[in-house]
Amino acid sequence: MRARLMLALGFMTASFAADRLVEGNPASPVRVLIYEDLQCSDCAAFRKMLDEHLLPKYKTKAGFEHRDFALPKHTWARKAAIAARYFESVKPELGVEFRRQTLAKLAEIAPEAFDAHVRAFAKKNGTDQEEAIAALSDDKFAKLADYDYQEGVARGVAKTPTVFVEGEPFVETFTQEELSKALDTATAGVKN
Repeated sequence: MRARLMLALGFMTASFAADRLVEGNPASPVRVLIYEDLQCSDCAAFRKMLDEHLLPKYKTKAGFEHRDFALPKHTWARKAAIAARYFESVKPELGVEFRRQTLAKLAEIAPEAFDAHVRAFAKKNGTDQEEAIAALSDDKFAKLADYDYQEGVARGVAKTPTVFVEGEPFVETFTQEELSKALDTATAGVKN
């Protein structure tokens, strides 16, 4: 299905596998797919759960793979997905940190101040501010974010966050206990 969707969208399949941002163990056979909107308060709560509970417990046993799913109702979510892709291209850890900081500062980021948020992040992290702003109009990064969105739609994603643990969906509001139970089952045979 992924290959057909990529071909339908005009993408080469080999390039997308390498472009996935994975936290935890990228070599693990257990994949947790995270469809997130960087302007979503439920995604911010999930990010906190990921940082405080899930990654510390499962980072050696599972790969947590980020996928962009910017909801049309959010004014700057798509730009945030594009900016995240740019920062990931500079350095994957920078992409993770941009996602983390953006979700942590949701209440502070007004639609008209989003570019200022990108500039401030770039400056703080030693990245060229003008290059970061120019990336918001870069078709390459936009196509990556749009591909994730279309792939999510094809999987039935409609709300964020939607997290798949070995194919089992957890949608919008779920508990750490529910996700941990699924991860315990999925990672039972995985060696550290």
